[in-house]
Amino acid sequence: MWPRLVANKILRKRLGSKNFVADFPSNKETLLEIPSLDQPSLKPKTIFSHHKDAHNYRIFVSTWNVGGVAPHEDLDMEDLLDTGNTSSDIYVLGFQEIVPLSTSNVLGPENGKVSMKWNSLIREALNKKTRCRDKIQHSNEDGKLSIGNSIPGQDFRCVMSKQMVGILISVWVRSYLCPYIEYPSVSCIGCGIMGCLGNKGSVSVRFRLHETSFCFVCCHLASGGREGDEKLRNSNVSEILSRTSFPRGPSLDFPRKILDHDRVILLGDLNYRISLPESTVRLLVDRREWNALLENDQLRLELMNGQLKGWHEGSITFAPTYKYCPNSDVYYGGFNQSKKGEKKRAPAWCDRIIWYGEGLKQHVYNRGEENFSDHRPVKAIFTAEVGVLHSLKQFQSIFLSDRFDRITSQLELSSTNDFQCKERSSFQI
Repeated sequence: MWPRLVANKILRKRLGSKNFVADFPSNKETLLEIPSLDQPSLKPKTIFSHHKDAHNYRIFVSTWNVGGVAPHEDLDMEDLLDTGNTSSDIYVLGFQEIVPLSTSNVLGPENGKVSMKWNSLIREALNKKTRCRDKIQHSNEDGKLSIGNSIPGQDFRCVMSKQMVGILISVWVRSYLCPYIEYPSVSCIGCGIMGCLGNKGSVSVRFRLHETSFCFVCCHLASGGREGDEKLRNSNVSEILSRTSFPRGPSLDFPRKILDHDRVILLGDLNYRISLPESTVRLLVDRREWNALLENDQLRLELMNGQLKGWHEGSITFAPTYKYCPNSDVYYGGFNQSKKGEKKRAPAWCDRIIWYGEGLKQHVYNRGEENFSDHRPVKAIFTAEVGVLHSLKQFQSIFLSDRFDRITSQLELSSTNDFQCKERSSFQI
């Protein structure tokens, strides 16, 4: 059994697949089916114009290396997702080390129980605010309070969730957007042991929303704070960008490579360190002199003139996210804390979110303060410009309005809070 498992992991197909976890309506008739534009009678030149509207959607992105610790039941995901202060249309959450990177986890089958637990907590946090809105109090003519329903389609659905060893990426959208998510696909690249196993690497997901393609890349790159270790991370980035590949789609017009997509966001424990002596790093951290540290930040140097030239990152105004003593606010390896012979591991901004191309505007770039891991989570909020065919909306309103209203009402989530999902070989909306 073990040789087979190892061989399957080493020989994993490079092309993207539709093998991921997602929410699906139990009744296939609830899926919105729009006639294919490949039919001669529905060619753009005959029914549709080429005019596009530009819509802006709010996207929340976060990354967190949880250090191999499973989430506890009372974990406050609302704080991580910032649902009390902001509300987004799309949530993309990336995790690293959701399971310990032991030999059995790296070489053996995936442990899906932990990822399901994370997804259950995410669902509960995202839809808690929506459920509160499901009962809106308003005054009637007699001045008494009555109960009304909130706007349908505001609850969140998981459209993609994929795990590779300890890397997990989970994508959630408001349910009214689900009919406009097309051809989701995943691609896993292992860069760890033997250069191909999944203890390090990336899980990339892509889909098209209306007329705009999105690609989110969740990474866990090579670790190490010694001189020259950044070259291993650069090599991982090169492998991920070159080896990640997605299907071209039924019309062969979908992008295959990461950088070919319209909107690209890369997130994860990128493990880039600060090229200064440890004592200097700790002194500058104590003084909160972030600019002096960032001038020697390895990722910033790569963004300017290195492997990641052309990518963008927002201004960092928060403390380094690594490495903390678990369940504390104290950096690991300070005076009288580390044992003799142990690596001290100077603080660094290992956890990052960067983006490529146009059409994305970042509004928030900050860190969370959940402390059961040796990393702190990092979160960002973007506005993404999305092209929408103006005539397609008119077409739906004319021919599909009654059916679309019926579909919307049928797509409501059941009252249970359990993560109801199933894995299947295809996903088509």
